[in-house]
Amino acid sequence: MSEPERRQRSVQWSPVLSTPEAKPVPPSSWAKKTGFRPKFSGETNAGDSGQIALPPVKSREAEANPDLEAGRVKVTPPPPVANGEKILPPLPPPVVKKRRDSDGVPSTNGQVKVEQPVRRTARNEEVAGSLPQTVDEDGFALRHSHMKYELRDSPGLVPIGVYGIQHYVSILGSLILIPLVIVPAMGGSHEEIAAVVSTVLFVSGVTTLLHTFFGSRLPLIQGPSFVYLAPVLAIINSPEFQGLNENKFRHIMKELQGAIIIGSAFQTFLGYTGLMSLLVRFINPVVVSPTIAAVGLSFYGYGFPLVGTCIEIGAIQILVVIVFSLYLRKISVLGHRIFLIYAVPLGLAITWAVAFLLTEAGAYNYKGCDINIPASNMVSEHCRKHISRMKYCRVDTSHAIKSSPWFKFPYPLQWGTPVFHWKMALVMCVVSLISSVDSVGSYHASSLLVASRPPTPGVLSRGIGLEGLSSVLAGLWGTGTGSTTLTENVHTIAVTKMGSRRAVQLGACILIVLSLVGKVGGFIASIPGVMVAGLLCFMWAMLTALGLSNLRYSEAGSSRNIIIIGLSLFFSLSIPAYFQQYGISPNSNLSVPSYFQPYIVASHGPFQSKYGGLNYFLNTIFSLHMVIAFLVAVILDNTVPGSKQERGVYVWSEPDVARREPAIAKDYGLPMRVGRIFRWVKWVGL
Repeated sequence: MSEPERRQRSVQWSPVLSTPEAKPVPPSSWAKKTGFRPKFSGETNAGDSGQIALPPVKSREAEANPDLEAGRVKVTPPPPVANGEKILPPLPPPVVKKRRDSDGVPSTNGQVKVEQPVRRTARNEEVAGSLPQTVDEDGFALRHSHMKYELRDSPGLVPIGVYGIQHYVSILGSLILIPLVIVPAMGGSHEEIAAVVSTVLFVSGVTTLLHTFFGSRLPLIQGPSFVYLAPVLAIINSPEFQGLNENKFRHIMKELQGAIIIGSAFQTFLGYTGLMSLLVRFINPVVVSPTIAAVGLSFYGYGFPLVGTCIEIGAIQILVVIVFSLYLRKISVLGHRIFLIYAVPLGLAITWAVAFLLTEAGAYNYKGCDINIPASNMVSEHCRKHISRMKYCRVDTSHAIKSSPWFKFPYPLQWGTPVFHWKMALVMCVVSLISSVDSVGSYHASSLLVASRPPTPGVLSRGIGLEGLSSVLAGLWGTGTGSTTLTENVHTIAVTKMGSRRAVQLGACILIVLSLVGKVGGFIASIPGVMVAGLLCFMWAMLTALGLSNLRYSEAGSSRNIIIIGLSLFFSLSIPAYFQQYGISPNSNLSVPSYFQPYIVASHGPFQSKYGGLNYFLNTIFSLHMVIAFLVAVILDNTVPGSKQERGVYVWSEPDVARREPAIAKDYGLPMRVGRIFRWVKWVGL
């Protein structure tokens, strides 16, 4: 038998090409006959979830062409053979493109890069904000060619500083808005809001440095995540805190600190013991998408009801951000899409200016009414009627800037010794697991943008473990929430096209310096509450969309996935509504505002056994939308049959290959020879 015929026959009966679900045969059979040398074991299915696994047979007669958008591999038939010679079809002329230094890849003595024509994405396959990808010879999705700076790029101090500041400013809303919600709910003053904001900025800078050096090493900002907001509000509105009047803020903060420290220790245990690398097998895009989306959807009862307290200011805030981020998103100034990148800070500045003009013009001045007099002491019915507009619409009601010192160093245990209660700690343990699921999606998506390959399961576990330690620091310093990877990182990297690790590290240092200036925290604390609510409406909508965008790694049109996502989202809204409304009569007069009523479920939920702590835990957990979405999605996705391609199973880099490839080692290896010390810990490294 001639050599071409032997190769052609081997391609025809290859198990991968004949049955996509077949498992690879040991190299002692067909692999030896074809001369195939596997680099990544056990990857027989194609999927665009980062590691595109191509058929292991690569012959000159049958070339596997990956279809990234559809997630399938198209195999072209072998060319005809005449008189023992192959007749090859004409190839289209290659596009020759010079490597540019601004692309983040250093040019090598004038070498050029040959790009093959890429199939145009079908209309129904376009993903908003996505960047084109190519595939290397091992079947991995390569980095985006349109990134300005990639993970290890260091173009110079000035560009790094500019892009680092830009990165943090674009994600400013996620960093500062949570303290502006939880501290007033705890009864904190404007001075305490300013102190918590400064603490959040300090802890965010420190934990970001730790994560980029010793965590996943991806350019991901760490900060207070919206994942923690709902459980924190549930703890704040616990029955035992309702009667507190004196030192209410400090008392609740110490309870939150104790719960966050215990929950974060559990997350640290998951990461550094390698358990997360085992659990990640059950976490896929079909699980991550509804879980993150439920976080944003869960606050629908808080957003616009608070905007309605001063509708003219809140509506302007929402409309300005929408116009900037959508209608003006393609306008570039000096090569930067400033309206898209800075939609939140620009919208805040414009709305604040409008509110200031209205306040100075006397639009919210009412004769005989003083905003400093409590509503309960007001005699005039006219003043009691307008007290809400005076409180939420005026911009001069806060004295945080005047009362804040110029220099303030946040220090651990500044609010007192943490208080530990097991029922609240258990709630935070569950929340830390949900936070880890969120981070898994962020690690995978960001690695496709900036790194050479996706991280290994060990690197992923190491990142989760360090996030746990970061949250322990957040608990000790007293930020009111845990510290985790912000979901908005992926969107910011895709929009700014900046993935340099050095830029994020320099931005973190700048953030630490700003946190020491007390006036910065006072300025942020003086943002009117209605503007905060308007920005949160946009941020929560973005969070929902970012969660659902993870479906692009799976077959979003599959009926299996559609049903799982639909059930997860519906029950994530319906089941918590049952718990939140249980035992409340329509005419009941509750002591908390209407937008906080969903978080008092611990006192009236359906679980009413003789164990009060267990009742608290179960009623609180099942009232959290993200927990229900995660439970429904993870059970259905791992029990309903479906191919890896259909499910979009995350494929991570193999540890053995990662240790052999210098690019992966430089991307994820620990610096300063720390990796050599912990080389024996295989489950948390390369």
